[in-house]
Amino acid sequence: MQEIYIEKLNLIISNKKKLESELDVKITNKGKNLFIDGDAEKEYTAIEVMKAINLGFSIEKALLLKRENIILQSLNIKDITKRHDLERVRARIIGTKGKTLKTLNNITNCEFSLKDNKIGIIGGAEEIEDAIQATTSLVQGSKQGNVYSRVEREKKRKRLREDKF
Repeated sequence: MQEIYIEKLNLIISNKKKLESELDVKITNKGKNLFIDGDAEKEYTAIEVMKAINLGFSIEKALLLKRENIILQSLNIKDITKRHDLERVRARIIGTKGKTLKTLNNITNCEFSLKDNKIGIIGGAEEIEDAIQATTSLVQGSKQGNVYSRVEREKKRKRLREDKF
């Protein structure tokens, strides 16, 4: 049995049946502590899904973690930069009307979520590396255009490497 603290408990409780059937585990709660009971592998997946929901992902996006090779990565903005104007840093990541996040979503094939000073990324094992690099560059002050072109170059380089084999 695993235990995790959940801030969005009402979202979990309202979708409890769906989560239990999709993840094949038993979910109980005591206050905001969630208890997950099932096979060890399924418990681990359920914990990852709950972490994703805690980071602000929708239940549907969080359930992508059930698939093989899909992982969750969370970055703390404070670990990446020493700047104190964190609102401005978060605004750089989101972009005007969410455009930067949408563009990153499209070119990295990863899902992004921003909650407080944490950035959640759900994606394939290969793609998540580029997503982390792009996000880190944005937080450190790189221009959006430069970040996008670097990600595109990396994707092209990887495709060329795969074509050789």
